[in-house]
Amino acid sequence: MKAAFIEKPGEIAVREVPLPVITDHELLIEVRASGICGTDIHIFRGEYLGTYPVIPGHEFSGIVTAVGARVTRFKPGDHVAVEPNISCDDCSACLSNRQNFCENWKAVGVTLPGGMAQFVAVPEKAAFDIGRLPFTAGAFVEPLSCVLHGVQRTGFSLADRVLILGAGPIGILLLKAILLEGASSITSVDKNQARLALAHASGAVQTVSSSEGLPADGYDVVVDATGVPAVMEKTLAYARSGGRVLLFGVPPRTAKITFDAFTIFRKGLTILSSYTSVRNSIQAVRLLETGKIDVSPLVSHELPLSGFRRGIELIEEGKEGVLKVLMRPDQGA
Repeated sequence: MKAAFIEKPGEIAVREVPLPVITDHELLIEVRASGICGTDIHIFRGEYLGTYPVIPGHEFSGIVTAVGARVTRFKPGDHVAVEPNISCDDCSACLSNRQNFCENWKAVGVTLPGGMAQFVAVPEKAAFDIGRLPFTAGAFVEPLSCVLHGVQRTGFSLADRVLILGAGPIGILLLKAILLEGASSITSVDKNQARLALAHASGAVQTVSSSEGLPADGYDVVVDATGVPAVMEKTLAYARSGGRVLLFGVPPRTAKITFDAFTIFRKGLTILSSYTSVRNSIQAVRLLETGKIDVSPLVSHELPLSGFRRGIELIEEGKEGVLKVLMRPDQGA
């Protein structure tokens, strides 16, 4: 099969490798759609966890082509999406229902071979049946599950006034999920006018290209969906007294941010972060199946494996109205 490798930070190669050999508890999946995530770019830049060389790709869906001897939930031909975080289920974090902080954590596409390949092996427990969902929608199960975990962790209330900094794919998924929680109004901020137009179409009441001029202390919840340290530092100013701040975007591993300690104290703020998800994939599949969350407007590009570097460049440079770039290993390499 063909697979895209990040050989080391800044270096990508597409090469032929043997098909994965599955164990008794694994599935072999023919990958049909695999999204490029900001985390993949951090891995490419050497700014995240993981080992090299690695086949990236942790947002993907496909068709089961073979199952291990002890697999019971799936059969060849089933359509599945994958929860890439693999917990040991036996450490203190797992036993406390905090599998996302597993002390023996592994992740498909980070420490294990991922979905930027024609085939990938995953444990049965990491796979979720997506039924008749399009594979392109199935590739959003993982990012949506992370969004749902962050939204639930934050604890939105009915009629909240919400500010979201960043209207990329994650910002739009956050917007859609927060609306389901009953927010009365959402303001989206992004420099990209096409993204702001999509935010408006997705339910944002106000869209602006800069946070300058927005009301200080004007929002019940402020969400950073950029991971840009300078933007993250602005969140405190816009949260009302007693409000909440969700730092959702993934910053570079070595990034530092500075918050005014007295502001946090005086305003009595709750500041939260959110790391991956905790078995939110079933929720994500249900919301996608019912159409409660429609991800079709988020797909801007579909590329073969040979276009992996181009996909990263499109995202980093904001070219061609880029939103979510999906790799299609089934469409040639």
